Amino acid sequence: MPGTVITVTSGKGGVGKTTTVANVASALAMCGQRVVVVDADIGLRNLDLVMGLESRIIYDLVDVVEGRCSLQDALVRDPRQESLYLLPAAQTRDKSDVGVDQMVAICKSLAKVADYVLVDSPAGIEHGFNSAVAPADRVLIVTTSDVSALRDADKVIYLLERDWNKPPGLVVNRYNARLARDGELRDIDDILDILAVDLLGVVPDDHRIMLATDRGMPVVLDTKLRVSQAYRNIAQRIMGNNVPLMRFDSAGPLAWLMRLMGR
Repeated sequence: MPGTVITVTSGKGGVGKTTTVANVASALAMCGQRVVVVDADIGLRNLDLVMGLESRIIYDLVDVVEGRCSLQDALVRDPRQESLYLLPAAQTRDKSDVGVDQMVAICKSLAKVADYVLVDSPAGIEHGFNSAVAPADRVLIVTTSDVSALRDADKVIYLLERDWNKPPGLVVNRYNARLARDGELRDIDDILDILAVDLLGVVPDDHRIMLATDRGMPVVLDTKLRVSQAYRNIAQRIMGNNVPLMRFDSAGPLAWLMRLMGR
């Protein structure tokens, strides 16, 4: 039985889509799944940096499409996880260099040898979006709680449902529970009222994600962190396991006292 192709996209750039791909892929591999991540953001290659694999790249996605190498030759194995591979994007080419049919064929080939193929789509709905979405069995949309990200995510959801019949799952990224609790940002219920799709996971705001990303080390590999658990929960839900959503209410006597005092 072929593996599942999951395209991860977003309406607005800068919401953490590529970081989400790297961490969810690593979390799936930690569960023993065979995973290939495909960087479909041709011309703006970043997934290799987030995964810390930039020095290992020899060939890329466009090399495969144009016949300069085999698909197997272009795959880069993550030395920290034997079952995780990257198919990098071309850095000096254009998104139009890989068509819909070519992306479908590549993902179909990868799905024969992997349990999950995660496609990192370009942000927005311009060139490359159709190619990234076409092979998907499932689509995940990543957003933050700010108004511009939600508006753009809503547009992408509309296009996915209208043109592709692929209602996406939702990942809310950089969620600041304290600001939401104080009414300064939208909470999860507000976000779901706006977007009206199934919630797959919520990733708390944590500065250690940025530090880990800058070092090419997915934060999910540090299993002691709460944010790592958020990514691992998303991976479990992707695999079909029923995992409760992470609680974001403050706990402990100090938090209770601060709430009592209105702080």
